Amino acid sequence: MKKLLTLPILLLLLGLGLAQEAVATTVAVEDTVFAALADYQTAFDTFALLMFAVLVAFMQPGFALLEAGLHGAKNVVNIFMKNIADFSVAGLAYWAVGFAIMYGAPMFLGGYGSEVAAPADGLFYTGSADFFFQMVFAATAATIVSGAIGGRMKFTAYLIFSVVMTGFIYPYLGSWKWGGGWLDGIGFSDFAGSSIVHAVGGFAALGAVLAIGPRLGRYTGGKANAMPGHNMTLAGLGVFLLWIGWFGFNPGSQLVFNDLDNITVVGNVFVNTNLAASAGAVAAMFTSWLLFKKPDFSMTINGVLAGLVGITAGPDVIVGGWAVLVGAIAGVLVVFSVLMFDRLRI
Repeated sequence: MKKLLTLPILLLLLGLGLAQEAVATTVAVEDTVFAALADYQTAFDTFALLMFAVLVAFMQPGFALLEAGLHGAKNVVNIFMKNIADFSVAGLAYWAVGFAIMYGAPMFLGGYGSEVAAPADGLFYTGSADFFFQMVFAATAATIVSGAIGGRMKFTAYLIFSVVMTGFIYPYLGSWKWGGGWLDGIGFSDFAGSSIVHAVGGFAALGAVLAIGPRLGRYTGGKANAMPGHNMTLAGLGVFLLWIGWFGFNPGSQLVFNDLDNITVVGNVFVNTNLAASAGAVAAMFTSWLLFKKPDFSMTINGVLAGLVGITAGPDVIVGGWAVLVGAIAGVLVVFSVLMFDRLRI
């Protein structure tokens, strides 16, 4: 009888042992699969973020061509020199102190770990990719000023400004939202930098021109003298590059691209960004047509940029017809803004 009971018990123990071994093996396989999946997610998101950053970097030659075309021929070399200089300065100043001020990273970054984008936070790109993506945004904020002060500021003064802008002003103000500062704490929303990048750059440009004054010969004898751009082809090509670059600026700000929900948002951001740019161009064109009896090319391309800046705050939530409305309002406003600044002799 005892022998009959012993056999089933032995078989039961053997079965339990095999089951535990199978469970352990399954857990080990699952851990391996999840680790491999996390590696693939990190690789994909890192590559995608860097490609979006490259598109944003293309905005730099876009600004240079736009500014060169809308200024006199004598200022072209100076404008290109400023654009190359501020991108170069941003690469150093933002690396040295700017990224540290904005995100609390070490100054003079010697290494770029993945700690700033840990999988636990739902982010799977490396720290070096994050730094480069943020650096091209800083350069964009600085180069916005270049067009406004073209023909007004000495090159040495602009170099000093670029260091201060990319190393201190933009990072400090950007930290209020993207660095988890007080604006982030009260729920302020700026998806891709309509305020943090473009408004900061715009207000810096306004402050500079108010301090420097108008270009020589712009206002004489109580009237405004036209100073037309010397090459609208360059200006138009520059806007096309900026338009393309914005498809890195806005969609890239989603930061995560490795699942269906996030990539759906990215696709929507592409569409909404393009809708706003198109509406801005058409609205500015017809507004100038009504005011000047013919469509104005410079106003139209400025309408493109106005629509792009307007939608940048929320291309993930301002969709379809609302994106068109935002772009159209921005396109109308930019025409009247140009006229207002002319009236104020700025």
